Amino acid sequence: MNLDDLYRRVIMDHYKSPRNRGSFEDDALKIELNNPTCGDRITLQLKVEDGIVKDARYNGEGCSISMSSASMMTEAIKGQTVERALELADNFSLLMKGEDVDFGDYEDIEALSGVNKFPARIKCATLAWNALRKGIDEEEHHK
Repeated sequence: MNLDDLYRRVIMDHYKSPRNRGSFEDDALKIELNNPTCGDRITLQLKVEDGIVKDARYNGEGCSISMSSASMMTEAIKGQTVERALELADNFSLLMKGEDVDFGDYEDIEALSGVNKFPARIKCATLAWNALRKGIDEEEHHK
């Protein structure tokens, strides 16, 4: 199996068996974003306590790239500091620019590296990460 096939399988695994899909019933931080170009939309919910992303969930509709990226992102940020979550978002941006980035324990994210060859799909892949940045920004400004 070549690397492209492996990456395709990882993406489809997150798409067909999403991690952290759903919503919280309480007052978690809620961010809604959409990509009007292709119709992808996401609602990201974060539980941030004492500078730690305690939990994350998402709901939405979209292509396999946007939904699998959301699944991977929520897995990667849970239990991380806000600073580390933002660092992961920055690293993801670099990955979308074609740079070689090491995500450590969250190597599934690297499966999205091929998206940078398709500029129209980059917005799909970054939708959840942009929601994360927006949510953390809102959280910081409400303190």
